[in-house]
Amino acid sequence: MEGSSTYQSSTTVWKWKPSVMMGPVEKLLATSAQLYEHLTVIPDGDERDQYIEKIDEFLEKRGQLLEEVMSSNSVSLDGHQLTPHLIKLDAGIQGRLKKVMDTIKTDMRNLQQSKKSEQVYLNPYSNVSSIDGRYYDGKK
Repeated sequence: MEGSSTYQSSTTVWKWKPSVMMGPVEKLLATSAQLYEHLTVIPDGDERDQYIEKIDEFLEKRGQLLEEVMSSNSVSLDGHQLTPHLIKLDAGIQGRLKKVMDTIKTDMRNLQQSKKSEQVYLNPYSNVSSIDGRYYDGKK
């Protein structure tokens, strides 16, 4: 793991400096803190693809660590001193992921709308249904 991770709740700031002797729960907390920190700013444009890929990497790594903790007989989250911190951090991550998803959905809607507007501009008569100027008299 590179650098240190920070998680700030309304009352506490946790700083995690990676060490060689971290257990699975500590690794899970450090990875969660890195993900939380990564989700603070949502970039625009070309940077967004890399941003989303990094989120995916963090989520994949976090999922593997969580699976390792859950399947381990020697380590349990029940009663662990870091469990409350993980729960708060998870709630913060979910909130920030929702903001990212909402931003992406809004951008996709705007892109679809601009595509429709461009299509209407290129072919303004595409929605007009006419019979090519012919007149049909229904009277006999």
